[in-house]
Amino acid sequence: MAELRWNPLLRDWTMVAAHRQNRPDMPKDFCPFCPGSGKVPQDYDVFKYDNDFPVLSPNPPEPDDVGSAFYKTRKAHGKCEVILYSPEHNASLCELPVEHLKKLVDLWTERFVELSRDEEIKYIFIFENRGKEVGVTMPHPHGQIYGYPYIPLKLKVELNSARSYFEENQQCLFCKIVEEEEEMEVRVILDNEDFIVYLPFFTDYPYGVYISAKRHMSNFTQFTEGEKINFAKILKETTGTFDTLFHKKFPYMMGIYQNPVNSPEYGNVQDYYHFHVKFYPPLRAENSIKYNASSETGAWAAANPRSLEETAVELREAYKRFKEKDL
Repeated sequence: MAELRWNPLLRDWTMVAAHRQNRPDMPKDFCPFCPGSGKVPQDYDVFKYDNDFPVLSPNPPEPDDVGSAFYKTRKAHGKCEVILYSPEHNASLCELPVEHLKKLVDLWTERFVELSRDEEIKYIFIFENRGKEVGVTMPHPHGQIYGYPYIPLKLKVELNSARSYFEENQQCLFCKIVEEEEEMEVRVILDNEDFIVYLPFFTDYPYGVYISAKRHMSNFTQFTEGEKINFAKILKETTGTFDTLFHKKFPYMMGIYQNPVNSPEYGNVQDYYHFHVKFYPPLRAENSIKYNASSETGAWAAANPRSLEETAVELREAYKRFKEKDL
């Protein structure tokens, strides 16, 4: 079973993929992403690997006969890919050289272009889950890409907000957020010529930093070569700051947000949607988890248990320690 089911309450789709339950447990001494596994090349730097148990696929099966005129279903068309960051089993983003991370940025760009050629794909979401705290069972450094056949609700809300702000103010909402954070300074963690890392005024994660492009651009294809290098640098420094904060590998969920594709209803989207990265780290202290419980999950009522102005100080101090160690 692999299908989409319509949620009439939220006017959004739920992906159902019961076949993923049949994924085998890997032997503890075997990693399919390491050279020698027979699953990947013997020699690679970064590598695109098609998910063995995708929730979305280019040639999906017909939905099971479980719906009705009211409970709509549709094929789970799309693409699920795994992006391997390195052949080294225990490598971290912050441990990889900038030149290596530039190859990762190039691969992300290549996959964005390729997946956008499928006119049924509407949104390309690049993401990473890191750490057992967010359910990761495969420690080999990797992320994923989902090509959705629809724009998920959270992204649709953000797109609509950005469009409304642009129509009212003739300014990109994300550019305005960056402008505010730069002026206030207190939540800015680090920056370089092309990107800025900050804890946005409103984030509900104590260490939930954003990376935003300083120049208005909407996707990887608009990066210059210099911007790709500086994005690689800031990704290394941001994840290095995390790992330095509590002197251990820091768990997080990371999402890379770009404009939707093949979505004419969003017309001039590149005028108002701005490239950015969001981190959702589950820690609220060194050994404490920020759980999304009933209010957060059931009502979407975001709550942050820490003062961002205080956690920003912690992150800036961790960044200084990382830079000293990295020099």
